[in-house]
Amino acid sequence: MKTIGLLGGMSWESTALYYQWINEQVRHDMGGLNSAKIALVSVNFGEIEHYQKTGQWDLAGLVLGKAAQQVEAAGADVLLICTNTMHKVAPQIEAHISIPLLHLADATAEHIKQQNMNTVGLLGTVFTMEEDFYKGRLTDRHGLEVIIPSEKERQVVNRIIFEELCLGVVKDHSREQFLEIIDAMHQQGAEGIIEGCTEIVMLVNQLHTRIPLFDTTRIHVEKAVEFAIRTSN
Repeated sequence: MKTIGLLGGMSWESTALYYQWINEQVRHDMGGLNSAKIALVSVNFGEIEHYQKTGQWDLAGLVLGKAAQQVEAAGADVLLICTNTMHKVAPQIEAHISIPLLHLADATAEHIKQQNMNTVGLLGTVFTMEEDFYKGRLTDRHGLEVIIPSEKERQVVNRIIFEELCLGVVKDHSREQFLEIIDAMHQQGAEGIIEGCTEIVMLVNQLHTRIPLFDTTRIHVEKAVEFAIRTSN
């Protein structure tokens, strides 16, 4: 079995899901007492969030690049960045390591295309919803049409992510707001919705709506476990 490298802590709430779900998937696939081989480095999200807010993305990329080097030094065979937003600095992170990066947007797009869908809605931080590092990759590299919420709705989604979900706070009213936004994108033509922030699954999952949801955390986990088991010598 290959060792899965996790670059986490952004937030630790979602990183905890990564650790749990990877091990559950390995147990499901291999049975018995099998568990995943994982190398994890968890950064201080307060520092990273400050760099996000102040636009110091180069510094964020440097901090995460050095952390990724620690993950590789610990024996990882592949790297997962356990956050959608910080894939904005994925090129800087990749420049610090020699192991492959399993890009979350690529894994998600491949899964969506397997469902024979072409038009999807995207939820996430304002960076993920508005900038081309993620939305553009889905469109340019994978040919998907991406719908995002209105500007007012994007601010609502972003506030709930940072002020609630990243702190482990889950509110029914916030779930209702998310479901209204999901319905609105569906009315605009979205066949399914990408939960493009790893914490969103804490608030909204497939039990809450008939509209297909793409949980990027779960998709990323399944791809990583497939790599760890299928590519082993």
